[in-house]
Amino acid sequence: MNDNLIFLPVLAHVILIFMLYIYLGMVKGRAVKEGLVDRKEAALNKKAWPESVLKVLNNLDNQFESPVVFYIITVIYYLTNNVNSILFSILCFYVLTRYMHSYIHVTSNYVPYRFKLFLVGVLILLALTLWLVVKLIGM
Repeated sequence: MNDNLIFLPVLAHVILIFMLYIYLGMVKGRAVKEGLVDRKEAALNKKAWPESVLKVLNNLDNQFESPVVFYIITVIYYLTNNVNSILFSILCFYVLTRYMHSYIHVTSNYVPYRFKLFLVGVLILLALTLWLVVKLIGM
């Protein structure tokens, strides 16, 4: 396997972030057009936006929390020459959980489903971190 492919899941996550920014622009534009927001108040207070906008804003915040660990782990695996197809598949699955989490968050926002996907993602990161520790100790 080409070790550089490990960055494809990272790029897939970055694409998710850009898609969320585009969607945020759409829902903000719709809210302004429908008169659902006081633009002056919303400029300084994100809680002034309607729920549809807040869901996207909150989800964007989520993309810069646990995924930071995903980025760091990916780079460390790459730099320590520990890339393989199993790792690649696990990283892809992690990104899939982020896409599913985002979809639920910005649509129904049904917390039990959203939490389960978040938990799966965090457990993946924990397992990858522990696996990396074992590999580094064994080097």
